[in-house]
Amino acid sequence: MRIAVTRAREDARELAARLADLGHEVVVAPLVEIEPIGPDEVDVSGYDWVIVTSRNGARQLARRMRGSPARIAAIGAGTAEELPRPPDLVPAVSTQDGLLAELARPAGRVLFAGAEGARRLLVDELHADFVPLYRTKELHPADFPQVDLVVLASASAARAYAALDASAPAVCIGPRTTTEAARLGIDVRAEAETHDVNGVMEAVRRIVPAP
Repeated sequence: MRIAVTRAREDARELAARLADLGHEVVVAPLVEIEPIGPDEVDVSGYDWVIVTSRNGARQLARRMRGSPARIAAIGAGTAEELPRPPDLVPAVSTQDGLLAELARPAGRVLFAGAEGARRLLVDELHADFVPLYRTKELHPADFPQVDLVVLASASAARAYAALDASAPAVCIGPRTTTEAARLGIDVRAEAETHDVNGVMEAVRRIVPAP
């Protein structure tokens, strides 16, 4: 089966390699790109928790972090790998809700470093400070490859894919992506149970037999 991985190119390598290892023909066809924004330095001194929810947020924070917070929380093992030190908390469920369920209260002074326009649940529930460190820009390539399946890893990718003259069904990384894809009329065949590369791999396996 020919599968398109639509993540930003720097984020697509692991998933593309693992799908290829299963015997699928994989095309990396980015529908989003990451644009750094925000301050050159982020002073985390005095925070009880610093929270990151994505690889890109963790990468940007690692480059700009000054000082040392008491504790760090990361959503997903891949996000944790991008941090300059092992996090103190990686919730079993890789969502903001999953993190809130495991975070002891009161959490104290919290900083959430993430994407411009990120979901506000953590900010609202924890009265956290928020610093946007990147934005996700949609891409609209003139020629998108003919494939049998696309992997969508963000609502932005779903919107970009919906704007194309393409009809391949999709596997989505999580509920926000699935909701946006369904709203736009994309045929979603499966959603990852864990919102990471492992979850996407299992979702693909559920609907596509290995060659």
